[in-house]
Amino acid sequence: MAVNAASVKELREKTGAGMLDCKKALEEANGDLTKAAEILREKGLSAAANKAGRIATEGVVESYIHAGGRIGVLVEINCETDFVGKTDQFREFARDIAMQIAAASPLYVRREEVPQEAIEKEREILKNQALNEGKPANIVEKMVEGRLSKYYEEFCLMEQSFIKDPDKKVSQLLNEKVATIGENITIRRFVRFELGEGLEKKQENFAEEVMAQVKK
Repeated sequence: MAVNAASVKELREKTGAGMLDCKKALEEANGDLTKAAEILREKGLSAAANKAGRIATEGVVESYIHAGGRIGVLVEINCETDFVGKTDQFREFARDIAMQIAAASPLYVRREEVPQEAIEKEREILKNQALNEGKPANIVEKMVEGRLSKYYEEFCLMEQSFIKDPDKKVSQLLNEKVATIGENITIRRFVRFELGEGLEKKQENFAEEVMAQVKK
């Protein structure tokens, strides 16, 4: 299909790939920007893909404490140079990721980190759900895979919708920063604490409070 110049420009800004490569990717993706960006990465044509193998050991350990000290997050985000790690743009990105973790409560950075036993347990639950709904056995597996994707979107940071722009995945935000900053950037690890977590207590939705604060 024909693609317009505005879409090509937007894809180029997001990925750092060449104009012609962006145009071809958009044509292959029928104009879908997200799918086109994935095509560029798979072909190693995006800035993020080209920089992915470069060593990133500098960066920052960013913290975020929700009002009243009820939720706390520490996240390590790496880049290639100390210079970039000290820039306002990099620090703002790290801050956004810390707030994302506070609000959305991911358990893992990326889907590859999910333990196989957790995946199999979730797969079994989803299969039983589909069967209990009376779905035909021949489509249950497809339904399970589709619903498993939702599991990753909920619990894997990179696949969550970005709290400041729900139309964008955290992975897309990361790729944009790689393209604009010009260095490999990786979200290495995080820890999230919630006051009284694991203890019997009055139910309070702190995550909703964090998201409300972000949108102010």
